[in-house]
Amino acid sequence: MASHGLNSSEVARAIQTGFFGSKVSDVFEQQKSFDLVVRFDPETTSNLDAIRTTLIDTPLGGKIPLDELADIQIVNAPGTINRENAQRRVVVSSNVNGVLSNVVPEIKRRVMESVKLPPGYYIAYGGQYEAQTKAFQEILMLGTAAIVGIFLLLFLAFRSLRQSALVMSNLPLALVGGVAAVLIASEGETSVASLVGFVTLFGIATRNGIMLMTHYNHLMIQEGVPFGRDLIVRGAMERLSPILMTALTAGLALLPLALSAGRPGRELEQPMAVVIIGGLLTSTLLNMFVLPALFLKFGRAFEKEERAILQQKIAREHLSIRSGGIL
Repeated sequence: MASHGLNSSEVARAIQTGFFGSKVSDVFEQQKSFDLVVRFDPETTSNLDAIRTTLIDTPLGGKIPLDELADIQIVNAPGTINRENAQRRVVVSSNVNGVLSNVVPEIKRRVMESVKLPPGYYIAYGGQYEAQTKAFQEILMLGTAAIVGIFLLLFLAFRSLRQSALVMSNLPLALVGGVAAVLIASEGETSVASLVGFVTLFGIATRNGIMLMTHYNHLMIQEGVPFGRDLIVRGAMERLSPILMTALTAGLALLPLALSAGRPGRELEQPMAVVIIGGLLTSTLLNMFVLPALFLKFGRAFEKEERAILQQKIAREHLSIRSGGIL
């Protein structure tokens, strides 16, 4: 091309015009506009000899066959070249009939054993698997932040690390039911919606522990009930009705969603509802047995802490009243 005064862009433009067409004007017909495209006859573009003898204009006014400027032959090549991050990529896609988290590790194992990549090539697993993995990481991070936030709020409410930790012990009780529900309803497949359900479940389960713990503190400090087995039984029985009422309200409201497996539009709500209902069952039942037993074992220390907090509160109120009187 250089010997004839041509460059690659000029030759490419001539090929583009001849074989793919170029717009030269517009045609108006019945108030509609159509592009007027100039190109070779389709028979010429499909004939290899005709392509080789295609004449290309030179800057000096002459014409030269395309065959003298390039090697023209039919080769096997991809119909399109896809790029991502300025790199060529070839997509191998498939639909999975089963649990995605179980299929992809098996694909990775077989590819590692049987596929030998040329230098410069590498494999990246994307699509739904990539999106799911990223969503899992984000939800786990946000779920951890939510648990830390719940603990801080409990500490602000009780002013006691031990009482906050005791209420947080209800989270594993809820986790048992949620995991069991996933194993039964989804064959062990944990989806993004299931993880969202676990985060929601932790908040509901913590609420039940708060209701029970605050009532124990009220009985000990406000009503002067001596610490012991009678206190534990009375507090649990008096809080049984509100805890069951709130748990049944949430469970019955989510029951239609949990039973709508396979219905269109319920792909996210159904796994989340299953996890919440399963966790509510175990957390509500075990909360009425495990948390009272733990409070019976460690409650004497809590009584001292609550009395100290109450004395500080009374002292601050007296100081406020005296300051008001001086003013």
